[in-house]
Amino acid sequence: MKGIILAGGAGTRLYPLTKVTSKQLLPVYDKPMIYYPLSVLMLAGIRDILLISTPSDLPNFERLLGDGSQFGVHISYKVQEVPNGLAQAFVIGEDFINGDSCALVLGDNIFYGSGLSHILKDAVKSAENGYATIFGYYVNDPERFGIMEVEEGTMKIKSVQEKPKHPRSNYCITGLYFYDKRVVELAKKVKPSKRGEYEITSLNALYLRKKSLKGTILGRGFAWLDAGTVDSLITASEFVQMAESRQGIKISAPEEIAYHYHWISKEELLASAEMYGSSPYGQHLKNVAEGKYLY
Repeated sequence: MKGIILAGGAGTRLYPLTKVTSKQLLPVYDKPMIYYPLSVLMLAGIRDILLISTPSDLPNFERLLGDGSQFGVHISYKVQEVPNGLAQAFVIGEDFINGDSCALVLGDNIFYGSGLSHILKDAVKSAENGYATIFGYYVNDPERFGIMEVEEGTMKIKSVQEKPKHPRSNYCITGLYFYDKRVVELAKKVKPSKRGEYEITSLNALYLRKKSLKGTILGRGFAWLDAGTVDSLITASEFVQMAESRQGIKISAPEEIAYHYHWISKEELLASAEMYGSSPYGQHLKNVAEGKYLY
């Protein structure tokens, strides 16, 4: 399975913070925001990753992440000239996907919870067996999001809606999607919405009509944060700071994930730790290499 991180857009809701840099390069507590969606794909076992961003921001991502080898993955890059909707990512990435199944994660979405990797790997298996998977999270303001309506008891998806005036559910669709090998073919069938965008909800609706759409609710014990506004960016940083300080862990440390998946060696992990210098993040990687944590 391939993975795409969509890290485009102008980030106008974060002005003036994003006048000179991508919002996905802003810090969420102790690491760049982009580390969080990268880690999600890695936790799913995905090692071939495409990062899509704007012409001006893409070089900065390349400087930060390189070819991905320090994380035990391969990262390639493509430009999205104009942000015309999430479903466009699959058309932009057609050559990269090359007929494979593919996951998409938004660059400003943060996921955390015990057992997350198992849920992600189940979604990978479903995609390899011809299904798409979307993830629902309970919110109090569903009119602001894409919404999934589920059948009580069975959790079968009944409908999907894009920012509805009268939501049929309080379960928003998070910015993480897993699709089978038909994704490019179906993404090309998506027509622009009234606001001129190729909506991911329209793609999900196509899968639903083909009875190929699964839903997973991220319930008690899971956290989902969309760090696309000033307030939500602060909230995300406070959440990560609290969890890391209380539990003595690092949330979304790509090198740590790679080491425990045996994608990089102890020597490579220590080399990364040295690159981060005397920072707490670098010290954490040294502690991991020295076996100071129980997993």
